[in-house]
Amino acid sequence: MARVKGTAFRIGPLGYTWVGLMLLAALSSLLIHELRQWGNFSLIHLLSVFTLAMLPLGIYFARQHNVVGHRKTIAWLILWRALVIAGAFTLLPSRILGRMMFGG
Repeated sequence: MARVKGTAFRIGPLGYTWVGLMLLAALSSLLIHELRQWGNFSLIHLLSVFTLAMLPLGIYFARQHNVVGHRKTIAWLILWRALVIAGAFTLLPSRILGRMMFGG
């Protein structure tokens, strides 16, 4: 906000750190086998697959200077994965927080 209006803002290192942490979270979540709906996997593992598919797409758009595509891809990752979908999965009755909230 302290920059002159219209100057470019490069988020570089922060963006690479965020991508690295998202990659680590997605890969490590594949090792969790709590809900076991299909063998060793559950619906929540689809979030990890979604993240692993969208991260390279977001990087591709950023490298191509496609701001609109990059913004939409990252918005899907942040809004849908973190807020909506993960929040809903957290409150399932079979999970600890769901049992605390709704009894059971």
